[in-house]
Amino acid sequence: CLLIATGAEHKKLGVTGETEFYGRGVSYCAVCDGPFFRNKDVVVIGGGDSAINEALYLSSIAKNVTVIHRRNKFRAAQSTVDRIKQKENVTLMYDSVVKEIVGSAVVTGVVTENVETKAISEVKTDAVFVFVGMSPKTGLVSTLNKDNSGYIITDEKMQTNVPGLFCAGDVRSKPLRQIVTAVSDGAVAAHSVEEYIQTLNK
Repeated sequence: CLLIATGAEHKKLGVTGETEFYGRGVSYCAVCDGPFFRNKDVVVIGGGDSAINEALYLSSIAKNVTVIHRRNKFRAAQSTVDRIKQKENVTLMYDSVVKEIVGSAVVTGVVTENVETKAISEVKTDAVFVFVGMSPKTGLVSTLNKDNSGYIITDEKMQTNVPGLFCAGDVRSKPLRQIVTAVSDGAVAAHSVEEYIQTLNK
C-alpha cells in the first residue's frame, strides 16, 4: 500500500516583495499571524470564501482592514459578503490588483493598480494576508483521478482509483481543509490500509 498525504500549498501573487517580506508582514494565515497585528492596519488580498472569512476574523482584532479584489464582485458566499460590508473598519477595493509589496525591514504598504482605469495607488499597511487559492501537491501521482481543481478523488475509505493507493489530507478532494479534517482522513486511511493488507494476506 501507499498513502499519499502531500498536502496543498498557498498560491502566491508572484509580485515583488512577497517573498522578501514573508514572515515580516506577509502571511497566508490570519489565525496564525493576525494577533501580531492587533490594532494595526492590514490588507487582505482575495475574493473567495477564505479571503472574506479571514477578513472578518481580522476585523475583530485589527484597527483597519482593506480587502483588495481583482474583480467587481466577490466569489464568496453572499451571506459572508453581507457581513463584511457591515463592518465599519473594513474597506473594500474592487477591480484592483497588487503590483508590489513595499517596505524596509517590514511591510509598510502595497502598490495597487485598478484593472479598469490603470490608476496606480499605494495603500499603507502593516501586514498583507494573501488568500488567492490553494494548489494540491500531486506531482508524484499525476495520473490519479482528480476533480476540476486538481485535488485527488477518493471514496469514503480514502481509496483512490488505483487499488492499494490511498490518499488523505489537504491533497484530497473535499469541501473543507482544516487540521481536524486532515487528521480524520488520516485515521480513516490508516484503518482502510490495514483492512486492504489483510485481504492480501488471506
